[in-house]
Amino acid sequence: MATLELNGLRKSFGLIDVLHGIDLALADGEMLVIVGASGCGKSTLLRLVAGLERPTSGRVLVDGRDVTNLDPSERDIAMVFQNYALYPHMSVFDNMAYGLRIRGLSRADIRQRVDEAATLLGLDALLARKPRQLSGGQRQRVAMGRAIVRHPKLFLFDEPLSNLDAKLRLTMRAEIRRLQRRLGVTSLFVTHDQVEAMTLGDRLLVMHLGRPAQLATPMEVFARPADTYVAGFIGAPTMNFLPAQLARGGTAVQLDAGLLLPFADGRRPGTDGDSIVIGIRPEHLVAGAGLELAIDLIEPLGSETLVHGHLSRVEDQSLTVKLVGPAPAGDRLVVMPQSEHLHVFDHASGRRIDPIGEETVSPPLAALGTAD
Repeated sequence: MATLELNGLRKSFGLIDVLHGIDLALADGEMLVIVGASGCGKSTLLRLVAGLERPTSGRVLVDGRDVTNLDPSERDIAMVFQNYALYPHMSVFDNMAYGLRIRGLSRADIRQRVDEAATLLGLDALLARKPRQLSGGQRQRVAMGRAIVRHPKLFLFDEPLSNLDAKLRLTMRAEIRRLQRRLGVTSLFVTHDQVEAMTLGDRLLVMHLGRPAQLATPMEVFARPADTYVAGFIGAPTMNFLPAQLARGGTAVQLDAGLLLPFADGRRPGTDGDSIVIGIRPEHLVAGAGLELAIDLIEPLGSETLVHGHLSRVEDQSLTVKLVGPAPAGDRLVVMPQSEHLHVFDHASGRRIDPIGEETVSPPLAALGTAD
């Protein structure tokens, strides 16, 4: 069990800045999921914590102890990799026991730890097999077992489920969360998969271009995204964005498509004429007089249907609608945004605009260590 703190962590490769002063604190036993597009710095951040890379500046503290300049073997951190990293010539038992032998544990202690982890992971009957004789899910369990037997202070997961098929990912996702809660080990989990991000973490860190875009609980990130990047990244299908202006003293929004929408809760995020961007998720567009959509593509998904198209009055403005059941016949669909589900963002900065008098969704970016 341990806490983890990152203070002003920066990483550059030559002239390329990958991480820009990350400040972060994990409580004992917490699981933090880090998500973001390729190249956002999430895996680099994990490697800095593991000691596989050294930061350009800043510190890594585990339980208050500065481990920034320590080798990986001295940090008491276990890492589960995307490609499992198992020794092909060793049995499951020997793969799990190898790190313990290097540390000089007795045979009895090694046997006890491996047996306990194998029972926990359902590997009891597979200990004599070689990795080539295992399925992808079984190999991932072995990789997790190798981490568990070390009794580490921290678990680091680097996209460990990305090589598995969809059904197995679901099973392993639930298993990882169950194990992490049972063991109570502080964990960092890096993924590009939104479902993993939403379901695994106590908190979610969305990275963008080497900076934290938002740090909050998964549901808060989904319900109240801090900016248009987060809003467009979290959620599938992605959120729709519509240019607009505030009207009626800031209590309504005038869409460029010609529709006037009063805010359902009487909020007033600004004054008349302010340029804004309205965000509306596909499931919050319902059939009814409002916006006319020229249909480009229909995707039947069984109980739901995705309709992709563009606004008839604004040719280059695309829109996606999620309907319950099949799509209506014809090449046109008229939908109304549910005003209680509108997200308001500043047109220039992309930052979320909250109703006057309401607390902001998360600390300012500078408070998360994003300022140069």
